Amino acid sequence: MSYENSIAFLGPAGTYCNEAALRFAARLGIDAPDLVECTSFDEVFDCVDDGTARFGVVGKENSLEGPVTATLDNFAFRTDSVILAEEVIDVRHCLVMHPDANPDDIRRVASHPQGLAQCRRYLAEHYKGISTLAVSSTAESARMAAEDPSIAGISNSLAAELHGARVVAASIQDNPENQTAFALVGRLSDADRLQGTRYKTSLALFLRADKPGALQMILSEFAYAGINLTMLQSRPMKKQLGDYMFFVELDGSMHDIDVQTALDCLRLKLREVKVLGSYPVE
Repeated sequence: MSYENSIAFLGPAGTYCNEAALRFAARLGIDAPDLVECTSFDEVFDCVDDGTARFGVVGKENSLEGPVTATLDNFAFRTDSVILAEEVIDVRHCLVMHPDANPDDIRRVASHPQGLAQCRRYLAEHYKGISTLAVSSTAESARMAAEDPSIAGISNSLAAELHGARVVAASIQDNPENQTAFALVGRLSDADRLQGTRYKTSLALFLRADKPGALQMILSEFAYAGINLTMLQSRPMKKQLGDYMFFVELDGSMHDIDVQTALDCLRLKLREVKVLGSYPVE
């Protein structure tokens, strides 16, 4: 395996995270990435931090479920990796089967619990009375369907292709606006590998003390600077009840004068302002 072209992602092969990794590889100019399968986002971060992989791909936010808390907690408490880029993947679930299966042969529909939940209306209309089976990932359901003609899976088309399943119906998700933003993470030394015309900056903000008006003080600094916030999320400090920190995502680069001014003012008032990345988005 070549460290230079290595990308860790949440496996198994065929996940939406795998799809995002391939897109990031194309943006990086890597024709044949060495993909490292991981069992959790924690492991993805560990691979980047310990030098097993140069880059990692983690889920950042879903349009239906909100921010991915495992990713936020890693940025806040575990890793020195930064966000190098963002890629938004349209979640397009497909019903997949064994290449020779007949729809009348299906006795169970398998997928990740979120995949099953996000296709509830389709299943009620087309597979009413058929039992469902929750598995570890949508990609795993494609693998199962490819091996067992009595099982249908709900996955993306990439998983079907990789595991040898047949796409029977495409875009069966209830909400056509379902999207997931993935982050490419890596070392700060690689921050300039990707360039763009539009940038976002992600921050972790740690209070000196929990007191009335703390959140208003934070928001006012961005408002005074005319900066648009695209995400604000509180997370517990994992010490005691009522002890929180904040994640903020904003439009703009940390090199912009207005962003620099806001961050400098916040550093005077907060215990820590941790820049999680200032990165191009497409």
